[in-house]
Amino acid sequence: MPSKSAHPASAVFSRSRLAALTVATACCASYAVAVTGPAHAATVAVHDIQGTTRTSPLAGQQVAGVAGVVTAVRTYGSSRGFWLQDTAPDDDPATSEGVFVFTGSSPAVRPGDAVTVAGTVSEYVPGGASSGNQSLTELTKPTVTVVSTGNEVPVTTVDAQSVPAAYAPAGDPAAGGSVNGLTLRPTKYALDYYESLEGENIRIGSSRVVTATDPYAELWVTVKPGEHPTARGGTRYGSYTSQNTGRLQIQSLGAVADFPAADVGDVLAGRTEGPLDFNQFGGYTLVAREMGTLRETGPGRETTRAQGRGELAVATYNVENLDPTDATFEEHAAAIVDHLKSPDIVSLEEIQDNNGAKDDGTVAADVTLTKLTDAIVAAGGPRYAWRSIDPQDKQDGGEPGGNIRQAFLFNPERVSFTDRAGGDATTAVGVTREHGRAALTASPGRIDPANAAWLNSRKPLAGEFTFRGKHVIVVANHFASKGGDQGLTSQYQPPARSSETQRHAQAESVNSFVKSVLKVQRSADVIVLGDINDFEFSGTAQRLEAGGALWSAIKSLPREERYTYDYQGNSQVLDQILISPSIRKKGAFRYDSVHINSEFHDQISDHDPQVLRVRP
Repeated sequence: MPSKSAHPASAVFSRSRLAALTVATACCASYAVAVTGPAHAATVAVHDIQGTTRTSPLAGQQVAGVAGVVTAVRTYGSSRGFWLQDTAPDDDPATSEGVFVFTGSSPAVRPGDAVTVAGTVSEYVPGGASSGNQSLTELTKPTVTVVSTGNEVPVTTVDAQSVPAAYAPAGDPAAGGSVNGLTLRPTKYALDYYESLEGENIRIGSSRVVTATDPYAELWVTVKPGEHPTARGGTRYGSYTSQNTGRLQIQSLGAVADFPAADVGDVLAGRTEGPLDFNQFGGYTLVAREMGTLRETGPGRETTRAQGRGELAVATYNVENLDPTDATFEEHAAAIVDHLKSPDIVSLEEIQDNNGAKDDGTVAADVTLTKLTDAIVAAGGPRYAWRSIDPQDKQDGGEPGGNIRQAFLFNPERVSFTDRAGGDATTAVGVTREHGRAALTASPGRIDPANAAWLNSRKPLAGEFTFRGKHVIVVANHFASKGGDQGLTSQYQPPARSSETQRHAQAESVNSFVKSVLKVQRSADVIVLGDINDFEFSGTAQRLEAGGALWSAIKSLPREERYTYDYQGNSQVLDQILISPSIRKKGAFRYDSVHINSEFHDQISDHDPQVLRVRP
């Protein structure tokens, strides 16, 4: 995912991440209380406005006499207004009885007020039309009449029994795959069910947290606790066709400071209640007027076992844009020493140059890597040596000015690195035969850097290592992110995964290189690892594995343990370690996904590291 590279999360407000970060609103509202609406406007009910499709049949029209009870009020941010719910519903389950009234300024109504509203029916697309998001039906330019106060607030309960198992209908080919014009079938599809409740005040009971609280004061729960659970309380994403329908994003309608700091596996106990909104980052969101109580039941951070004397331990760890100005060096060092037990080789992703995001032409990262290796020693670990290749300025993507790259750490007391001159940012590493075995023409070296597959993306770093007389070729990777893919709640179903085109080409490039190694030495031990930014069942993984050249070793784990990243309530695989046939044939390897980051609100990276222990 992304990394969050692939994958963003939402703000406290549906129209912006932060109060200070305002995006375009549906209109400039004119708002008044106790003013009669236009005489020519039709008198309609909320369910007439919402209709039986995702977009209103009355979009663009002026309406009047829209009656209901105020269920919640948003008084801050760029999306001020209130939610209105009709207390006289129709008998059609496809039509929502709730709607958001966008006032643009703090509304002068309170929950429990019975009101009538006149205004214009509008469709607002969070993130804009280019995002592919579904739209939110609203009333804009409203005039409001308060009829009475102190009324009971209506509520709809959402639970495991009410949410269908199927995720979304296939979009209409004639509409480019959009589901907007399709009649909702809320008893068959989860996205249709949630859409049929858009704007309504909903309530969930005690629910397990499946994505930890993020910096934007949001978390995800599941109302279906038995749906594809991980071994540690999350919800696993295991295929494109088997979605987790019980996932629901939670934000607070109140003060951000009061938002619970939850980890995966914790429980939001009691009831959580508020209107069902739709926002740019995550889709359907319960904006909590009343928040359940956090019960901290999630497991703690994991620690892998130390490698044996005859085991080579190889790890991959995305340290999330690490540069010398960061305050996380001690924590990363403790993670490597205490939780990963000082692997012999560590492939690091997202090492930035010596001044991070400052864009001044700096490309060297020796300060970054020295600061990390010093911190590891201070944490009680070995004095790691390191190897890397500086990229060309602004040619490898990532944070502008950061010049991120992969780097190898290795413990010289356990392994040695074979240095061969000639590797630089633009020279492709090749394979030759040396003493009857495959050897690199440059070590470290970059794989196929001129290939268009690596345009504005991190180039793979290959290196030769020796452990107890055995030679191992290791390739460190950081494939293109999932940025630009349509979200799971997109109006286009199935959502387009446009970013995978580049990852497919990158996988083919790496696969071709590994095959060139195996052509020289069929029994060569090759380990390909890193932030692949794609799932173990993906087309990217299939292309890496093509022809039997590699196999993703995370598939040796039980399904409930296969994840390295957590995004929008889905625990998923983005980081992988793939092994050549000789390693797999020996069967003398153990794989561990060490969960120290992705499940926790105080994470130092959004990725969990992976460790492979093998007897070459």
